[in-house]
This record gives sequence, C-alpha cells and structure tokens, in this order.
Amino acid sequence: FLEMSNPTLSHVQGTLEVIMNQNVSLSCHSDSGSPPVRYTLFKGKQKLATLNSTDLTPAMFYLTINSARDVGEYKCKAENRISNKGKYSKPLNLTLIEPVSKPVLSSPSSQTNKGQNVTLSCLSENGSLPITYIFFRGRKNISHPMRMQKKEAAIFVLFINSSSDFGTYKCKAGNSFPNSTKYSNSFNFTLAEERSNFQPLLISLGLILLLLAIGFALAIQFVIIPSCKASE
Repeated sequence: FLEMSNPTLSHVQGTLEVIMNQNVSLSCHSDSGSPPVRYTLFKGKQKLATLNSTDLTPAMFYLTINSARDVGEYKCKAENRISNKGKYSKPLNLTLIEPVSKPVLSSPSSQTNKGQNVTLSCLSENGSLPITYIFFRGRKNISHPMRMQKKEAAIFVLFINSSSDFGTYKCKAGNSFPNSTKYSNSFNFTLAEERSNFQPLLISLGLILLLLAIGFALAIQFVIIPSCKASE
C-alpha cells in the first residue's frame, strides 16, 4: 500500500469568485496513494461531507452559495489504510462578488467658460473591487477604461473647447459580476458667461426703473403739486 500524497482542492469553474445562489463544484484529488481513498471536505474546521473513492479519480463536492456564510476558506483531506492522520490540501478561498451600485457623476461646479478645464468624478458606493469606469458625452465614450482597485472615485479632466463640450455627460461602472454594468445620472455644464452678462443687464434695468421712480416722485412734489395750488 502507498501512503496518500497531499490532495489538491480546486474549483471546477476555474475561478475563486462566486455570486449569490451559484452552484459550485469542488474537486479533491490525490495524485498517489493506494485506494480506496476517503475524501473529506472542510470549511474552516467544520466537516461538510465525506466521499469514498475506490480508485484515484477526483472526489466531487457540490455547494450552493446561499449566503455570505458560504464563502471563505475550504480544505479537503485524503486518507487511506496506511495514512496516520490523512493529508490536507492547501486552502481554497471562495470570495463573494457583489454587483456595482448606480454610480454618481459629479463635478465641483456646473458652470464653466470656454478655454477652461473641468473635472468629472464617478463613484459607485457599493460593489466588489476592482471597479472599471468609463466616461461618456452623449453616446460617445471620451475616456479609456479606468480600473479602480480602491473604493475611490474615477477622475476625468475635460477641456472645454467648443459649444459641443456643453453636452450631456454620463459614466458607466462595472465589475466581474455578470451583467452588472450600470450608468450614472446625467450631468450638464452651463456657460458661466451667459449668466455673468445677464446679471449686469438686470442691475442696469433696476437702476433705470429706480431713477424713473425717483424722478416721478420729485416731479409730483415740485412740479405737479405747486401747479395745482397755483391754479386754485
């Protein structure tokens, strides 16, 4: 009889990332050792299942990810007649991936002038890292994919060169969660010069109306009233 070698625990789908309600197949296999072989699957120190194999074919364990408690570190143990305490595999860590939340697109100011740089930031508060962001003007992407490894906003600096740059902007966020791409709110820049030209016009109009009112009041006091008294 040959003693068991250290088994290998692997995820059949070839990835360590799982999603909620996903079915997962774990394979435990020892390359050498005399059969029959008993394979046991553990999550942490908890024994989950035991399978007996009459040859050296892998033992298949099937899981369903129902909650966050189902992810974590898994190991398997292989034993035969001459192994004392069995041999353990290296740990396999299953991590739960979450879809991104709707990103928020913002800027320090929505007003700008031609010839200026503006800054757009895009952030999804929730979602497994890394998260990839892309910025759009209308339906045209204006940035390369920005892969963020931390929960921080992707920043895009834009030069306002023409009237077309005052269009509608959006950003897109996505991660490794299947079909989880989400688009942000719309954001528009306004031309600050238009407001700055309009305000002096209102001020001038207000001053003219005020002067007319003062002039009319003086006319009543010093012209119309004296003339009425003189006619009496």
